[in-house]
Amino acid sequence: MESRLYRIGIVGAASLAGKELSDELAESSLAASSVVLLDDEEEAAGQVTTAGEEPAFIQRVEPESFDRMDFVFFAGDAEITKRHWQEARRAGASIVDLTYALEQEKDVLVMAPWVTEALGERSHGSREADLKTPAVVAAHPAAVMIAMVAARLSSQMELVSIAATVMEPASEHGRSAMDEMHQQTVSLLSFQSLPKEQYDAQVSFNLLPILGAGAKVKLGPTERRIRSEYKSLANGALPPLMLQMVQAPVFHGYVVSVSLELKNPATVDELERALIGDHIDLVSEDSEPPSNLSAAGQEDIMLKLTGDFEGADSGKRFWLWLAADNLKLAALNAIACAGELRRLRPSGKVQ
Repeated sequence: MESRLYRIGIVGAASLAGKELSDELAESSLAASSVVLLDDEEEAAGQVTTAGEEPAFIQRVEPESFDRMDFVFFAGDAEITKRHWQEARRAGASIVDLTYALEQEKDVLVMAPWVTEALGERSHGSREADLKTPAVVAAHPAAVMIAMVAARLSSQMELVSIAATVMEPASEHGRSAMDEMHQQTVSLLSFQSLPKEQYDAQVSFNLLPILGAGAKVKLGPTERRIRSEYKSLANGALPPLMLQMVQAPVFHGYVVSVSLELKNPATVDELERALIGDHIDLVSEDSEPPSNLSAAGQEDIMLKLTGDFEGADSGKRFWLWLAADNLKLAALNAIACAGELRRLRPSGKVQ
């Protein structure tokens, strides 16, 4: 790819996702670019932070903020994305949405380049970004994790079914959710009443498949998003996904339990050989299993595989235990999306 210096904006730079994205950009193929940190939150504007290792100010979003921008990443609140994305589009920027606010907009694509690469020729026929694409949505980290594994396996064996239980961390919903989980933990240990503004339920020391009726954090929309995005990424090449969401009492990192069935028997070794490749870190049998803690700061999806066929050398059913740093995976996928859009920029801008 060309080594052109780009001008990049991060809207929502004060958010957890925005900070992670800024750090990852500094280590990416776009590291030489000029990065402008933006936010619409009054308390964020004027904050001193870092863009990579360089000190930087977070600027308030203004009508002229997107002038001469090549790429704009929206990484904060969904309402901020809805408020400003058209301004970035009119300025001629390629737009990557990490907030999912643009999923229902006409001609917007959900993208996960790693999954497309794993599917190879089976991804042909799916729509690709072109000069008429108004924006792309970086696929949800859990959808990327599950589709990536399924795509890699299906390249060498036929999958009959796949089911997953996704453990949701607090950081996926920002600092407010993390703060409430922390305060619940402190309150429980000191026998005080629990704050429940975000979850409307006790989530500390607890596992829940559904949250309180008044919760600001909603598992249902996230479940529907993962199902929909997995289907879009699969493009008919993978079996339908059966999915269960669970709110986990952890601050950071996705853990996903996956059950899959093959058409023909196979060994654990055969599946491991099929899974080997970029972006997947296979954990050996004698090592500690993947966890949200061990995945923190890791770029790859950590994976441990076991067969569900006691007393036999091969079988059709397998369990996979996946873990990934949710913020890092989201940032890396967003940068990969920008890499795909970058191919369009020499001949024109995404309009």
